[in-house]
Order: sequence, then structure tokens, then C-alpha cells
Amino acid sequence: MKIIVDGMGGDNAPGEIVQGAIMAAEEFGIDVCLVGRGDELLEAVSAAGYDNLPKGVEISHASEVVDMHDDPALVMREKKDSSLAVGLKLLADGYGDAFVSAGSTGAILAGATLIVKRIRGIRRAALAPLVPTKKGKALLIDCGANVECTPEYLLQFGYMGAYYAEKVIGMPLPRVGLLNIGTEETKGAPLQRETWKLLDEANRNGRIDFVGNVESRDIMFGACDVIVADGYSGNILLKTIEGMGLFFFDVLKNLFTASTKSKLAALMVKDGIRDIKKLMDYNETGGAPMLGISKPVIKAHGSAKAYTMRSAILQAKKYVESGIIESIKENIDTMKVE
Repeated sequence: MKIIVDGMGGDNAPGEIVQGAIMAAEEFGIDVCLVGRGDELLEAVSAAGYDNLPKGVEISHASEVVDMHDDPALVMREKKDSSLAVGLKLLADGYGDAFVSAGSTGAILAGATLIVKRIRGIRRAALAPLVPTKKGKALLIDCGANVECTPEYLLQFGYMGAYYAEKVIGMPLPRVGLLNIGTEETKGAPLQRETWKLLDEANRNGRIDFVGNVESRDIMFGACDVIVADGYSGNILLKTIEGMGLFFFDVLKNLFTASTKSKLAALMVKDGIRDIKKLMDYNETGGAPMLGISKPVIKAHGSAKAYTMRSAILQAKKYVESGIIESIKENIDTMKVE
């Protein structure tokens, strides 16, 4: 198996990206193709303590770099020799099995759609990160790739999210919920009400386990395993969860450093706090899949460091091995709205 990695994407490229790729190649026994400016990538390999390219690691040169200020709609045309464009072209041409980048989300989505293409019949690709819950994790689809959606888009998100949750994350019979302002089927805007009908029909036909509408306050308690949302609502939910996590740990830090007594209390509960922090740590997952693209594409966190990139590459490996793209293709007729 070969994973193509954008060596120039993200805040900490190329150094941390290269280190993470080497870690993944050595730990998982896979091949990694680093794409980017060859001299800079070789310098990063040397800085990681290697005189030569490690076993399983190769470099494909690309002279340009996509940064966060580039227009996602134009970058594939204006920077055809960027590490992002070249990497996606390698994936489309079958040179590798998956692509991982910590670069611009919009540019990755645009490039994956234009170069690798969507699965035939899938209307929009969606970004699907994991969010922490009391029961472990839940998959949120979409979280910002599609601000404006139709009921058919959300129906397809529900199917793709369920396939990914079951085959990659290992959730048997994942429960699919629709993010809404109330649990009753009549709640929400026309988009949510029409989507509820489509997901309920899929549930009655035994295709997915739809548990109905879920409110944002119940998600953290494990109301469902797959959260279906339009990109606008999903992004607000994701950023709220991230902000609450930062707020929670900031409050804890202030609480446990306030006095000698509280510092002693912190020592007594440090293992539990460590477990909570690990549950909310994006470094363990690494990134989010772009579901609906015809080959596996993983968007790693923009501030990814070596361990984060290693985790994102592992996620790409599991995605390749899962076979969910074939499952989507086989069931695409049930995911369409006539």
C-alpha cells in the first residue's frame, strides 16, 4: 500500500510532516510518497536524523506550494505544479492508494473534486471529523464543505457516514441522527423536515439505523454515532465543541493551580484528566475523511505535527482497507432522490 502525502501543506510543513510520514512508514510497514519541493523535503529528512531516505519513503518533486491565502476555486488552475495538485494527480492516476494533506481545506476539496472526481452519483463530497462523546466518538458529516445543502445531499451524507463509522471506525450498526433544533419530526427548516422523511424511509427499508432528530446538547452524551448536518450548522457545532473543550481545560487549569490544596487534588485525579484530554485530542485521529471522493482523501489538521500526521496516515490506511468506496458504489441507487 502506498499513501501519498502533501509534504508542503500545513502550518508545520515540511519538517513535522516528513517526520510523521517516516513514523508511519516504519510503524505500519507501508510506502509513503512525499510530494513537494525536493530540496526542502530532503533537508527535513536529514533534520529527522537520516542520511538517506528511509525504507518505504520516496519523494515526488513539485515546485509550488498552496497557502491559506490562495483562492480554492482558482488554485488548481493557477498552481498546477503545487504539492497539492501533483499529489492529487498521482492519486487519480493510480500511483498511490490514498492522499493526505494538512493544507487548505477548501483547496483540497476543490482539487479532489476536480482531479480525483466524486463517486458517480454522489452529489457533493463532505468532510467528516470525529467529535468526542460520553460513549467515545461520533462522526460529524458535514462540518463545512457544503454550506448550502439539499435533502438529497444530507441523505447521502447519512449513508456515507454510516458506512465509514461501521467499516473504518468499527461501530456495529451505527446510529444516524439528524442535527436539528428539536427531536420532533416536524421541527426545523424545510431542509431538515424533508431530510427527516428521506432518512426515515431508509430506516424503514432497513438500510440505515436512523434514530431521528438530535439536539446539539444531547450529542456529547452519545445520542447517535453519526451526526448528519449541512456544512453551516455542522461547522458551528464543531467549533462550539472545540471551544468548550478549550474553555473546560482552561477552567480546570486555573482551578487546580489556585492553591496548594488544589494542586494536591490535581495529583489525585491526574490520570482521569489525562483520559479526558486524550478523548478530546485531535492528534489521536489525525484528520477527517472527504467522503464521496472516488479515492480516499484525508484532510489532516492544519497545525498537524509529526504524531498527528502519523495518525492521519494510519487513518488513510484504514480507509483504503475498509472498502467503503465500493460499498457506496454498489448502493448508489438507494442514495438518490428522483
